[in-house]
Amino acid sequence: MNSHETAHSLDRQDSLAHFRERFHFPGGSGSETPVYFTGNSLGLMPKKAQEYVEQELDDWSRLAVEGHLHAKNPWLPYHEFLTEPMARIVGALGSETVVMNALTVNLHLMLVSFYRPTRERYKIVIEKGAFPSDQYAVESQIKFHGRAAIDALIELSPRDGESTLRTDDIIDTIEREGDAIAVIMLGGVNYYSGQAFDIQSITAAGQRIGAVVGFDLAHAAGNVELDLHAWNVDFAVWCCYKYLNGGPGAVGAAFVHERHATTYDLPRFAGWWGNNKRTRFKMGPTFEPLSGAEGWQLSNPPILQMAALRASLEIFEEAGMNNLRAKSEKLTGYLEILINEIADKRISIITPRNPDERGCQLSIRVEDADKSLYEAISKEGVIADWREPDVIRVAPVPLYNSFADVARFAEILKSCLA
Repeated sequence: MNSHETAHSLDRQDSLAHFRERFHFPGGSGSETPVYFTGNSLGLMPKKAQEYVEQELDDWSRLAVEGHLHAKNPWLPYHEFLTEPMARIVGALGSETVVMNALTVNLHLMLVSFYRPTRERYKIVIEKGAFPSDQYAVESQIKFHGRAAIDALIELSPRDGESTLRTDDIIDTIEREGDAIAVIMLGGVNYYSGQAFDIQSITAAGQRIGAVVGFDLAHAAGNVELDLHAWNVDFAVWCCYKYLNGGPGAVGAAFVHERHATTYDLPRFAGWWGNNKRTRFKMGPTFEPLSGAEGWQLSNPPILQMAALRASLEIFEEAGMNNLRAKSEKLTGYLEILINEIADKRISIITPRNPDERGCQLSIRVEDADKSLYEAISKEGVIADWREPDVIRVAPVPLYNSFADVARFAEILKSCLA
């Protein structure tokens, strides 16, 4: 049986295959649907997103300011419609989860509260290959406190000749630096390599030495199964335009563990939407933070963005993260098999082979290749992602990608390599 026959057989057995029809794929009518493997950069648009956004536009046109209370989905509590579905995606309590702002804004808000350097404990641990925005945010927070990044920043690097970090090496660094570490702030899944970190073990190691432990889940939320509450993570932030399909520039989200819910003496940058709901509209001069993650809100929510995200979260509720993760392992595993069958010694996968150490992304390195290879597969109908100097990132997303997509991609890659 050839790869296409195998793929179609697997698609017929896939109980989640019907969700593909709930999304718009790029490409005009009459053209072949592209292989869209870029959900790790921007998720596809749920078909209901337009309906949900138009509902709010219609209510705005008819009701104007009265829409805050009398819209079909009242705007005043609109962010609360997203709380429980989002909490289930990241393994959190509703009180620990809030949809608000953008990822890096939320990261700064968390660091204002949780990075409290002292003379002895002032260092922050990150990945050397962290997403640049995380690097900028962390370094600027260090400088804000009057310190130099060269002294206060610990950057974790893979061993020579390796592409990913070993959990043992991360924990060894944490234990070696010990009381000097104030905050550990890693990605849940590394954007470049696709490596998923052992959040539970890293959190436990960090808290044993007295550090606060947080994660950027931009590439993890909606991709891998998370259990933030049980893992005792202090805080987390993420965007919603990648695997969560919230649309370009979508609103972000944050998690704050319930043990910090009523720690009102934590410093924070306050805004009126984080104020006690009972007194918010009394417009008083004193800020009374809400308990839980909601207390870190700044402004009233962006309704149109939240409407689009709500359409996607409803699909996640139907599909279930456990089911999506099970399909993801099969889909990505099948892709790995087909790539390994390509008889070209230049090609390698830098993403971990262990399914527990990755999500649905595979980062493919081709020795001595340049961007012309990426351009060649693009011309054949693949929408993927090129990262300098020699990596093509592909992400078969279980909500809308198929085994047939995987087989077609492998065939195109093999042809272009030849």
